[in-house]
Formats: sequence, C-alpha cells, structure tokens
Amino acid sequence: QVQLVESGGGLVQPGGSLRLSCAASRSFFSFSAMAWYRQAPGKQRELVAEITTGGSTNYADSVKGRFAISRDSAKNTVFLQMNRLKPEDTAVYYCNKASYPLSWGQGTQVTVSS
Repeated sequence: QVQLVESGGGLVQPGGSLRLSCAASRSFFSFSAMAWYRQAPGKQRELVAEITTGGSTNYADSVKGRFAISRDSAKNTVFLQMNRLKPEDTAVYYCNKASYPLSWGQGTQVTVSS
C-alpha cells in the first residue's frame, strides 16, 4: 500500500519559495522521526532536514536558514518550507522516516531556474 505521497514541487525562480507536503500512513507517522531528502541528477540522495516526534529539527548545512521542516500529527503530514531557493536546490525531493526508511515514494520535482 502507498505509505508516502509527496507534493508541492514545481518550477520557481531563484530567490523564490515553495512549500512541500508529504502525506504519510498513520501506522508509523505518530512514532517516527521524519525527514526530507533530495536527489539531484547524477548525484546520490542526501538528507535535507529531519524532525523528531517532539519537534526537534536538524538541517543540512546547505539549507540552514532557508528551509524549515514541520509536522502536523493530526494530519499525518510533514512539510518543508523552502525559501530563498537557489539553482543548486534543483532535485527530486522525497520524504521518509529519518531512520530505517520505508519504500521510497515518487517524490516531487523542484526546479529552480530563471
């Protein structure tokens, strides 16, 4: 069954903003730290941001101060607010558990270009 569904990507100009959403199955969301990852063409998937069940967050150095991860336990949803986007943020973005990831969803494409 589908457990992770990402949405919210698109084409945006440098300096712009996007808000990504990830709907997760209730079966694991409430007791799992969650994370956003991204994979750019020709590169390995990398961790972008993570959030614990208690709301503590951690970010990759490349996005600190620009991105913000949050979660809504009532909706089993995790968000990624991305501000001041740069061309190097272009990638497919995925959400998953922060530890012992489940099967990956389809992701959502973010393209930052003028």
